Amino acid sequence: MSKTISLLGATGSIGLQALDVAEKLNYTVAAMAAGSRVEPFEQQIRQWRPSLVAMADERAAADLKVRIADLPTKVTAGPDGLCEVAAIPEADVTLNSIMGVAGFLPTLAAIEAGHDVALANKETLVAGGAVVTAACAEKGVRLLPVDSEHSAIFQCLQGRPPQGKPQKLILTCSGGPFFGKTKADLEAVTLEQALAHPNWSMGLKITVDSATMMNKGLELIEAKWLFDMEPDAIDVVIHRESIVHSLVEYADNSVIAQLGVPDMRIPIQYALTYPDRYPSPVKPLSLAEAGKLTFFAPDHETFPAIELCRAAIKRGGLYPAAVNGANEQAVALFAAGKLPFASITPLVSRIMEQPWGEATSAEAVLEADRESRALLLELAEA
Repeated sequence: MSKTISLLGATGSIGLQALDVAEKLNYTVAAMAAGSRVEPFEQQIRQWRPSLVAMADERAAADLKVRIADLPTKVTAGPDGLCEVAAIPEADVTLNSIMGVAGFLPTLAAIEAGHDVALANKETLVAGGAVVTAACAEKGVRLLPVDSEHSAIFQCLQGRPPQGKPQKLILTCSGGPFFGKTKADLEAVTLEQALAHPNWSMGLKITVDSATMMNKGLELIEAKWLFDMEPDAIDVVIHRESIVHSLVEYADNSVIAQLGVPDMRIPIQYALTYPDRYPSPVKPLSLAEAGKLTFFAPDHETFPAIELCRAAIKRGGLYPAAVNGANEQAVALFAAGKLPFASITPLVSRIMEQPWGEATSAEAVLEADRESRALLLELAEA
């Protein structure tokens, strides 16, 4: 069945793959949003002819408006524009692949409009999980996970009986480019080295997060909200081949896994077509070609970010929002050459020393995000 989608983050890695999936499914794209890359966005608009587009960068939006003056497409800008795209009435589902907490308000706007949300923006739930899940319950809409690990868990949970809540979720993790390294090895890491992910092609921020293992910590928090699980019932295991995308353990100690080649078009397509499955542009998995599947326990001493995030969600309230905001700021400093790689997680961990309140509203979440970024900058300059 054909669907109409709204796509946020159209020029990013997930956005490009989502459009590939949408083209093969013959889906319509009613609205699109991008950050600041005008040229590729213009090309997408001319191909897909959405009625509404937005750019986070207002100068870029002004440039775009001139470039596509020959089209009937409406151009908007900034946070309000992103929210307008997310909530366009014609869409059946909004796919949010904006990077960072900037995706939080558009997710809420889509929910308020009554759209199901295919969520590739984990920060939405990391920072504001309580607010977002309450909004979903009120509006009766679904969050459909796009992250490969959460999609895997979502798929493993299909068809379980009402009493079949799992006793444990097991998130897999490639280990990033620095698997097996020591703290000393990480002292002189360059941006180029941090971006050399062994299995996945992703944007800068998520790739650096994978290198610090912060990404897996953030995914632990996301899993808590998506699947209503206690933090201590969510495990992480290193799986270098990225074939097993995550697992679910039930009360009888039976473990169910979802496997596939490491290609994001599988979870993207499942989120868009759920509950149906259709032929995929991804090649089939050959276990014979894979040869072997290996698993290791995480090295929490060298990579403490996972347990930092577990501690944040166990404290609850605005602690996860503060950790997320501080981490976004720290990664930006590292990318700009202003912070060593090895200092990212230790600096972010100091955010936990401050008292953070309750996540009572979207405004409270965004204020904690702002304050944690400012505090991280102070700590980095000290």
